[in-house]
Amino acid sequence: MSVNPIHLRAFHAVASHGSFSRASTALHVTQPTLSGQVKLLEQRFGIKLFYRRRRGIELTALGKSLLRHTEDIERAEAAIEQLLASEKREIAGKLDIGADAPYQIMPIVASFKAHYPAVSVSLRFGNTRWLIGQLSEGLVDAIIAPNLAARARLFTLALAPDYLRVFVKANHPWQARRQIALEELREQTVILRETGSTTRAILDRALRRARIRLEQTIEVGSREAVREAVAAGLGISVVPDSERGDDNRFHFLDVRDAALSNTEYVACLARNRDQPTLDAFFACCRRSPAPALPGV
Repeated sequence: MSVNPIHLRAFHAVASHGSFSRASTALHVTQPTLSGQVKLLEQRFGIKLFYRRRRGIELTALGKSLLRHTEDIERAEAAIEQLLASEKREIAGKLDIGADAPYQIMPIVASFKAHYPAVSVSLRFGNTRWLIGQLSEGLVDAIIAPNLAARARLFTLALAPDYLRVFVKANHPWQARRQIALEELREQTVILRETGSTTRAILDRALRRARIRLEQTIEVGSREAVREAVAAGLGISVVPDSERGDDNRFHFLDVRDAALSNTEYVACLARNRDQPTLDAFFACCRRSPAPALPGV
C-alpha cells in the first residue's frame, strides 16, 4: 500500500506545528485542504494519527512514531537540497534583515553564512510595526516577527512555535516544582512587559480566557528589565523558550493548563520572493529547528 507524499507532508506539518491552522499557514494551503489530506491518510490505512481535542490536537502513539519517521525524511530532503544547491553558482550580494529579538534570528543567520559566505548580512532590531514599515520602504529585505500571517503583499513562512514558561528567582518557593496552574499567578507579583509586547499579549489572552485577574503587577519596558526585576526578587514573569538563555539566577516552570505559545514568521515583499539571496535565506529558515529547551 503506497503512501501519498502530499498526505505525508500534510501530517508532518500539522504534527510539527501543533495545529492545523499554523500548519496551513506554513504550507500556504487552506485549513480544510490540509485537514482533508490528513483524513485521507488516516482513512487509507484505517488508522488514527491525532486526537481532536476541544483545545487543540494531540498525537496518538502511532502519530508520534510516524512523526519520528517524517522527521528523518525531512532531514534527508534537506541534505539532498544542500547537496544539489552546492553545485549552483555561488550566491553573493547583500542581505538586510530586521527582527524583533536576536534569539531566534542568530542561529538562522549562522546557518545562512555557513552556506553562503559571500553574502554580506546586516541586522537591525525593532518592534513589529517598525519592522513592517522598514520592509515596506525597502530598507530591509526580510523581517522576522510575530503575527505576520496572511498579510497583503508579503510572502511569509511560519517558523517553529515558541512556548512561554514562567520563570522565578532561583530561591523562590517554587524552586522545587516543574509545573504550576495559571490560577497560581493570581497570588504572585507578576512582572509584565508593556502593552503591545507579544509576550504580554499571549499572557493577557490566556488570563482572559481563564477569567483570572492578577492582583499585583509591575510593568517594565524591555525584556532585559523583566529579567533583572525577577532576579532582584520583585516578582515572577514569563519568557519564551528561545529567550531563556543559560542564567542560573532563574528557575523555569511549565503552565500545565494554558496554551502559552507564539509563532514567529519570516517575511519579505512578495514581489522580491525569487531573488537568489532571499530564496537561499528562506531555505535556511525552513531548516531551522525548534528552539532548544534547556532542562527545567
